[in-house]
Amino acid sequence: MSQVLQLKITLEGIDPPIWRRFLIDDSINFKKLHKIIQIIMGWEDYHLYNFQIDKITYIEASQDSKNQFAVDAMWSGFKSGSEKKKYKDNEAIVSDFINKEKQKILYTYDFGDSWEHLINVEKIFPKEADKKYPLCIDGARACPPEDCGGIWGYQELLEILKDPRHPEYEERIEEWLGGDFDPEEFNLENINKKLKNIRYGRA
Repeated sequence: MSQVLQLKITLEGIDPPIWRRFLIDDSINFKKLHKIIQIIMGWEDYHLYNFQIDKITYIEASQDSKNQFAVDAMWSGFKSGSEKKKYKDNEAIVSDFINKEKQKILYTYDFGDSWEHLINVEKIFPKEADKKYPLCIDGARACPPEDCGGIWGYQELLEILKDPRHPEYEERIEEWLGGDFDPEEFNLENINKKLKNIRYGRA
């Protein structure tokens, strides 16, 4: 019988931290887990990704993933090695790889900007009949914009946004961010509305 995993995911290298706490059914595959992470963190699913379970075990994006940019493929090839055990995300089931409390998994999204997320397994418990999964239950701060240059590019962007007189302020806020970006925003209700698409197979 499937179990529920309570996971905490934190975007590495940013302070104050950007994080989410969420619940999943452990019978899903890693492709669905990737989609859940994209929604709860606020990414746009533009790039390739992988999960590192331990030092040699990797779950990688399957060939039918819709967005496979050339730069991602280049970085993916650079980082991969023949000594690693590799599994495809649409074939690998979460419970076969994530099944211990306090277990840690590394999720890397966009091999160009190299956004690394640490996933901690906080609890494992039986499913509750009256609850629907996946479910986000807590978190803090907004995800960086796509293609902003990784940790250092995002830090530079935040400094620019603090100063409306900065020569690049208008370009960044209007043309790049569309005039609407709050690094402190975290909307739990909106995230869970989007997760309903996962539950009913629409994502």
